[in-house]
Amino acid sequence: MSDNSMQVDGGCHCGAIKFTAVINPDAVGICHCRDCQIMSGTAFRVAAGTREADFQLQSGTPKIYVKTAESGNPREQAFCADCGSHIYATSVGGEDRMLMIRAGTLNQFGDLTPARQIWAGEGHEWAQHIGDMPALEKQS
Repeated sequence: MSDNSMQVDGGCHCGAIKFTAVINPDAVGICHCRDCQIMSGTAFRVAAGTREADFQLQSGTPKIYVKTAESGNPREQAFCADCGSHIYATSVGGEDRMLMIRAGTLNQFGDLTPARQIWAGEGHEWAQHIGDMPALEKQS
């Protein structure tokens, strides 16, 4: 691990998939692309990158779905076949791939602050003002 790296662990909602990884916490980002909106069921997705060699499955095997992105590049989408939690996305094939771990699956998610946004042109205007909305601590 280098000075700007962080050991993380996480898994899917049902616990069938568990993993560990080394990420750069300074490179966590928000993606507003339409694919992330549809696959997450919300306005954007937060991801933390790791090299494939720095990602280790502890249990389970993700199901892989290949989606051609707007860029025209095929992207592997890895998710739990039991509960549907998205685990990561990556390129198809190649060496030393970068996995974009879905940050919500990380036990350390609360310690991470996104440093950049991509596909911001596809973002929803209201999502830029979430902090201005009334907020309840828990659902009643």
